[in-house]
Amino acid sequence: MTGTFLNVAAVLAGTAIGVLVGGRLPAGLQQRVLAGLGLVTAVIGVDLALAWRATSPLYVLGAVLLGGLVGEAIGIEAGLQRLGDRLQRRVARARPAGAPRSTISEAFFTASLLFCVGPLTVVGSFEDGLRHNIEPLATKSMLDGFASIALASTLGAGVAFAAVTVLVVQGALTLGAGLFKDLLDGEALDAMTSAGGVLIIGISLKLLDLKDVKVGNFLPALVIAPALVGLVSLF
Repeated sequence: MTGTFLNVAAVLAGTAIGVLVGGRLPAGLQQRVLAGLGLVTAVIGVDLALAWRATSPLYVLGAVLLGGLVGEAIGIEAGLQRLGDRLQRRVARARPAGAPRSTISEAFFTASLLFCVGPLTVVGSFEDGLRHNIEPLATKSMLDGFASIALASTLGAGVAFAAVTVLVVQGALTLGAGLFKDLLDGEALDAMTSAGGVLIIGISLKLLDLKDVKVGNFLPALVIAPALVGLVSLF
């Protein structure tokens, strides 16, 4: 769990810096910061999505399409949105009358997806849990720390709530790593990596204010992609 605790600390520290600095930045500059983060996120997503070259793009296509259907059916994004809205309402009750609109929900939702969607979350957690190697999560912590600064400077302190998501998701993967060590290997890992990259591209579209593709509903693709590889291998 060392790597996860480091990641949580990086998110909280980045959020604190972003909140302190963000209030002193002009609105135009805040928008440029968020746009810059969106562009970098797009590049990271494309790089990861190209992992399909080591497997079949049909696995990735099938996983994303099926994942979207499953996620829409069970309402993943709506559930996450309700959780963010609940946090936002609690903060709003403590907010003085006439204060600016709270962005807790948007900050929590965007940051949680950005920090937890992607193969580095899974691979890093497994490395920490199985080999006690925290290097992958240490690298992720640095990236998430800088992303927290950029997000918090524009969306506010709600980014800090994403630290709870990181703790729960990565903590569960780290503690349960032994159950999956034989399942994610070779083509299966490549398929999951590529599907994760596609989802990260979706996050970049939201950050760039181009289109809200409801990335949360596509999260099952991260499970379906390696499952399809395993299913095909049986035949």
